[in-house]
Amino acid sequence: MLDRADLRAFFAADAASVAERLIGWSLFIDGVGGRIVETEAYDSDDPASHSHRGRTPRNGAMFGETAHAYVYRSYGIHWCLNFVCDAHRPGSAVLIRALEPLAGQDRMAERRGTAAPALLCSGPGRLAQALGIDASHNGRDLCAPPFELQPPAGPSQVWRGPRIGISKAVHIPWRFAVMGSPFLSRPARL
Repeated sequence: MLDRADLRAFFAADAASVAERLIGWSLFIDGVGGRIVETEAYDSDDPASHSHRGRTPRNGAMFGETAHAYVYRSYGIHWCLNFVCDAHRPGSAVLIRALEPLAGQDRMAERRGTAAPALLCSGPGRLAQALGIDASHNGRDLCAPPFELQPPAGPSQVWRGPRIGISKAVHIPWRFAVMGSPFLSRPARL
């Protein structure tokens, strides 16, 4: 387990590096969570990023300290969890797109209304709902409860490709995923 200083140093890197290196980490919110199997990177130079046009009340957490949560509502329906990163480029964050459920599946199933493992955390909206993420988590420190992050026991085979669900800068290969995982929001295609 990394100490607070090491975890902050991990998140100080650029968004794409952090997004790729987060694959295989475990994320728990109040003990409910699992292994991160899919992420996407965004920074302030990226036209698909919420921070591209500068700081607003909605995206303010993206311009705050690294190793903090940026939580927003997508399409007025789903909460999405991001990790603020890159100490040298404010406005950078990693969207946590999917988890492999490992702990608290009963609570996830209750929150999601389904017990199908592949439908619990496959996609940013499902993931946030399963973990109980909402606006109260925005700006919270990832190095303190209710968050718990654990580095992977070993390496993962990471796929890299274009991001999904966006209309700008779709060509940027900043989506990262565990090859062959059944828990992805969409399959990673070679």
